[in-house]
Amino acid sequence: MSFSDLVDAVRDNPLSVVIPSEWSQGRACFGGLMAALQFEAMRAKVPADRPIRSLAITFVGPAESGVPISFDVEVLREGKAVSQVLGRATQNGQVMTLVQGSFGAPRESTIAVQSLPAPTLKPMEDCQELPFIKGVTPEYLRFMAMRWGLGGLPFSNTPSMEIGGYVRMRGEVKEECLTEAHLLALVDTWPPALLPHLSKPAPGSSLTWTIEFVQPLPVVSTLEWCVYRAVIEHARDGYGHTASALWSPQGELIAISRQTVTVFG
Repeated sequence: MSFSDLVDAVRDNPLSVVIPSEWSQGRACFGGLMAALQFEAMRAKVPADRPIRSLAITFVGPAESGVPISFDVEVLREGKAVSQVLGRATQNGQVMTLVQGSFGAPRESTIAVQSLPAPTLKPMEDCQELPFIKGVTPEYLRFMAMRWGLGGLPFSNTPSMEIGGYVRMRGEVKEECLTEAHLLALVDTWPPALLPHLSKPAPGSSLTWTIEFVQPLPVVSTLEWCVYRAVIEHARDGYGHTASALWSPQGELIAISRQTVTVFG
């Protein structure tokens, strides 16, 4: 099933969605997909004129592929401009992912601050591809395309403070307009920025994730290359704290992200 197929599935019946093993990362379903599907279930409960502003995501437990998942939604408050929504992805009666979302309509303001520019990278064609290799890379990478342009590759014993490069969807049945659900998958496609510091493979995953969307989103195709950069701010005792951002092909900031990640190495 493609990303679009799974989004359609959660729209049709959010209380019973089965994610195939092709969307796995290790023993769990791909976290970016879990967040995207929970967001879609939440989006359906909020007025269309209130775009998503931020999501706070906690990965409580690893969701298993091939087993039905229920994406439940509770509207906590509907204000004059902002809706506060809580989403729970449950499997076998247990919470797997917890998401709190803030949806807000635009309002008049005298404040307008230009965002930071995208990093300067080598041309995409000159950046190393991180291909999908069956049994070596995570399964979900068959659907995501990455070009490494900043920092070291995972497990390369490279003590860089940042990683980044280019990212887009692949394997889609058709080219689509990039949505917030796609952005969740694109940002989480990248491995934890701590992994290049390791000299041999070891597990690593997101514990908590906060992502903010710069609205309105620019018109971008799912097959265009966006630019990503993550910076390690602190790491010790098996936990790391990273800040990242995603820019459109035209250099427009479209998402700001923070993660607490766990590493076992």
